Amino acid sequence: MGSGTYVDLHVKILDERVVARAKRYGLDILVYAPHFTRLPTIRKRARAYSDDELLVVPARELFTGTWHNRQHVLALGLDRPIPDFTTLAGAMAELKAQNAVALAPHPEFLTVGLGEAAISQYREPIAAVETYNPKHWAHHNRRAREIAADLGLPAFGSSYAHRHATVGEVWAKFERSIDTEAELLAALREGASRRVGHRNGLLHLWRRRAEFAHLGYENSLKKFDRVVLSGMESTHPQHPAYDGRFENVEVY
Repeated sequence: MGSGTYVDLHVKILDERVVARAKRYGLDILVYAPHFTRLPTIRKRARAYSDDELLVVPARELFTGTWHNRQHVLALGLDRPIPDFTTLAGAMAELKAQNAVALAPHPEFLTVGLGEAAISQYREPIAAVETYNPKHWAHHNRRAREIAADLGLPAFGSSYAHRHATVGEVWAKFERSIDTEAELLAALREGASRRVGHRNGLLHLWRRRAEFAHLGYENSLKKFDRVVLSGMESTHPQHPAYDGRFENVEVY
């Protein structure tokens, strides 16, 4: 696709098919942040699928707030795990304490995106705002660009791929060479020059609509019961792995 470093800053799935598609479409880096998966597991899978051609960077998309009023935060560079279903303030305080990089994915999208006021309030850990997401409709992308411009924050794009076919559809092209996780974190913290790019045409539109349709499962009551009400999901704040560290900010 040309010189520079091509990064998909948010994918949900990772296997040999994902890696093959990423390489075929000229991506250099994938940021892997699956739902409801603990950080050690994500790190292990990221290492397993990284090679000289493709770097996979581990991350967590944190579900803050309640299931019906959740606000997602994409966190990179974590030193220790953070659970889902804490208050937004609690999650942001922990991100700041760890000097992690926070990104605002799909802002103001349905009930899952940070609003402009929240992004403004937590500008210190937030390094960029997502301005192109395949699940978005055109007005969502326009609004996201307005938020980034209003707050003077850099933009980023991602495939947000829950489906294999979406990998390679969207990217952020950084002008600098980025070869390691540390270099990606530095580029994000420094607001390094980048351009958001995506494919076009009917096939791209179809893949976007297929991603949007996937929301039906993501927001199902069955998934809510499994993730929240059981209290045993691996990223639930009451899980023994967190040693009660987040009991003061948990929402369930």
